[in-house]
Amino acid sequence: MDEKRGIGKNNKIPWHIKEDLVRLKNLTIGHTVILGRTTYESMLAYYQKSGKPTMSMRTHIVVTRGINYHVDPRYGFAAHSIEEALTLAKQKEKEQIFIIGGEKIFEQTIGLADKLYLTIVKDPPAGGFGADAFFPDYSEFKKVVFEQKGESEDHKYTFLELER
Repeated sequence: MDEKRGIGKNNKIPWHIKEDLVRLKNLTIGHTVILGRTTYESMLAYYQKSGKPTMSMRTHIVVTRGINYHVDPRYGFAAHSIEEALTLAKQKEKEQIFIIGGEKIFEQTIGLADKLYLTIVKDPPAGGFGADAFFPDYSEFKKVVFEQKGESEDHKYTFLELER
């Protein structure tokens, strides 16, 4: 997210930070992730374009209102509510369930989270990124478990792990 909690613009992440993508991959491989349909389709398009096989290295539970929406069984399942997604995830996951977006999914689940893995991207000198999707307030997460600053191309960022 950016410093104003912006996470997306026009259904895309408004920056490209390779280290952030690698971190997401490394954290979630072998685990179950819950995400919204738009976020899933955006990720699927990215991975299909890159030719990388990591989509199949985790279980995606895609939350959608579309009753006839199907997820390729190599990648996961469709669920029609957060409750259904969590039930499915608990059946599949023995260690840690990750919620990876987007805005509406984060809003519905922030109260259930024990830990946040965040990347805070410093706003560019010319102003913000113009985000139209935002991460919810996370001020209840006060304990810093991990912090690491970095820079990639034109972006300065901080990896944060927070607990309540």
